[in-house]
Amino acid sequence: MRDLAKAQLTIGFLAYFATIWEFALLREFPDLITAAGLVVLHLVLLVILSYVLLAILTWVDIFDLKTNSILTLFVLVTVRVLSSM
Repeated sequence: MRDLAKAQLTIGFLAYFATIWEFALLREFPDLITAAGLVVLHLVLLVILSYVLLAILTWVDIFDLKTNSILTLFVLVTVRVLSSM
């Protein structure tokens, strides 16, 4: 597996676990199937966003992969927290 793909998956999962607690604990769901569907959808969305953001940052090629990963994680968590307010 390429380093970029590893970083994309890792950042996606880190952002997911950093933001899922607020998402899952503060909402009331009508049933378990809806809750599970929203949690899985949240995971898929964050992984796709991490792929796109890291691909764009790598394509621009201003920073190295580690710096791009940190920037991507910061952006994903910030956008997720701000969207829940």
